[in-house]
Amino acid sequence: MIRTYPSTPLVGVAAVVFKQGNVLLVRRAKPPRQGEWSLPGGLQHLGETVIAAACREVNEETALRIRVLGVADVVDLIERDPDGGRVRYHYTLVDLVACWVSGDIRAGSDAAEAAWIDVGTLDSYRLWSETTRVIGVAHEKWLGAGAP
Repeated sequence: MIRTYPSTPLVGVAAVVFKQGNVLLVRRAKPPRQGEWSLPGGLQHLGETVIAAACREVNEETALRIRVLGVADVVDLIERDPDGGRVRYHYTLVDLVACWVSGDIRAGSDAAEAAWIDVGTLDSYRLWSETTRVIGVAHEKWLGAGAP
């Protein structure tokens, strides 16, 4: 699958996973945004539901099992060449609210590092502004669901 200069948008799925007031973040091992902290996630496979994709991606990147509670938001990630020309990346990102079910955190596959981060300290991680916003939306929904 061609990820750079695609002919159509690619569907990405991410999970905003909470455990005892902390949110799960991964340091991306591959482009786009390589080396930056982000939500665990990746591309949805053909024939795979959004929920199954989120559960699979979280497990591949962190070795954790999660339970999806609902949709937090849908975000477009569109990056153009520096001259503003061709679209280099175009992802439609479905961000889900989830809670930790089991497992000990361990970075794997596309994650260089994984960690539970206190929601109150997110500013020190220099996240993409949309990631910070989505975590806030998801946190409100998680609290509204009774913060399981």
